[in-house]
Amino acid sequence: MTVGEKVTGAIDEPGLLVLVGVTHDDTAADAERLAAKLWGLRILHGEKSCSDVGAPLLVVSQFTLYGDARKGRRPTWQAAAPGEVAAPLVEAVVAALRRLGARVETGVFGAEMQVALINDGPITLLLEN
Repeated sequence: MTVGEKVTGAIDEPGLLVLVGVTHDDTAADAERLAAKLWGLRILHGEKSCSDVGAPLLVVSQFTLYGDARKGRRPTWQAAAPGEVAAPLVEAVVAALRRLGARVETGVFGAEMQVALINDGPITLLLEN
């Protein structure tokens, strides 16, 4: 993951790219539950989890997950929490993962980031609390 010309986070082995969206009613408890779910989710090769094999996680804040394009041609972002609410909760997910023993790389909250991904599988899941 890069911001401008600088690499801000990278994992060089199989792991998870986690896009974290925060909405208005999310809490620190939700962040803890999400971290535990991510750490134990058995979706890696051989039905293993990150905790089973020590796989790293690349966590990226992603308000656009709450984009709503049901009406018209321009999405609305009203369901996404504002930065001052979302930033601490994204950091809470990262901190909780690290407390569990995860190796976590991150982007830069609010920055325009370029994320490169090699999707082995592919598998994409939506986890909601």
